Amino acid sequence: MHMADALISPVVGGAMWAVTGALTAYSAKKLNEELDERKAPLMGILGAFIFSAQMINFSIPGTGSSGHLGGGMILAILLGPYAAFLAIASVIAVQALFFADGGLLALGCNIFNLGFFPCFVAYPLIYRKIAGGRAAQGRILTASVLSAIVGLQMGAFSVVLETVASGVSELPFALFTAMMLPIHLAIGAIEGLVTSAVVSALWKVHPEFIERTPAPVSAGSLPIQKALLGLGLATLFAAGVFSWFASTHPDGLEWSMARVAGAGAIKPPDSAVRSAIGRVQEKTALLPDYDFKQSEAASTSGETGTSIAGLVGAGLTLALAGILGVALKKRGPEKCILLPWKPRRLGKCRVVLEVAR
Repeated sequence: MHMADALISPVVGGAMWAVTGALTAYSAKKLNEELDERKAPLMGILGAFIFSAQMINFSIPGTGSSGHLGGGMILAILLGPYAAFLAIASVIAVQALFFADGGLLALGCNIFNLGFFPCFVAYPLIYRKIAGGRAAQGRILTASVLSAIVGLQMGAFSVVLETVASGVSELPFALFTAMMLPIHLAIGAIEGLVTSAVVSALWKVHPEFIERTPAPVSAGSLPIQKALLGLGLATLFAAGVFSWFASTHPDGLEWSMARVAGAGAIKPPDSAVRSAIGRVQEKTALLPDYDFKQSEAASTSGETGTSIAGLVGAGLTLALAGILGVALKKRGPEKCILLPWKPRRLGKCRVVLEVAR
């Protein structure tokens, strides 16, 4: 569901950049207020895992279309909405900058569509209401499937609204909606099952991740080495091996566009802004379409290029999301011992009153 720049006008693209920038700043502020010492490595490894998982397109039977994991719900369930939004933003930014997957003009749209709805709508209003503070296998499954479907449906409808509002393509609202929502309903159902499987697997190893009290358990208090190791291995296999077997069918957005407008590529009107952004992306995209550039591809098999692209992308996402987590991590107030015979100014200390025995 990554939108290309051809669908977006500079006005709509700029507006969504502003909205996404505000959401990023808000999420960063809220994350900075949390006392959670180990959320940084979780952000990094989960971001890398989602990047690699998104490379594996799965076929939708009987449609000639394919879909891939969005990952917003997995991130929201395991990290909370604020860290999850920053992690999915890191994934999509790396995809656009280094692999030309989604346009730079449409980057704000893509982060909003794939990040806002699962993190700030589906997770708090659906998943948390169903799964509650005490998880169970059935609740995790039901909550994961319903929240993934709703989040993806809202994201798909947002794509339609942004495209129609841009007015640069001749995609009629009603017909485009009628194509987008059903195909993404199927994709959302599969994503929900995958989300349930991932969350359930981690729940069995670290139930503290899922079984939260009204005040969420800090990841800083959890022994997460097993979870990090398992996610790291899954990331390496998904990016380096499983990505070879991704479906070659068009994804849900491309399939819907082809059904509405035909097989021909959409040609937006030329503009200085669009041309400048396109030139920037050509320079930053080191491995466009997750493979070597054309001049380098002649002597290299597609599988090798895909593996290298997956591993590089996972590493970049790990670094970016991890750096964000470290930069925004706020340590708890310094604990000061206040002795009756040794008064001190409290300042921002957490006071522990120690009474002489």
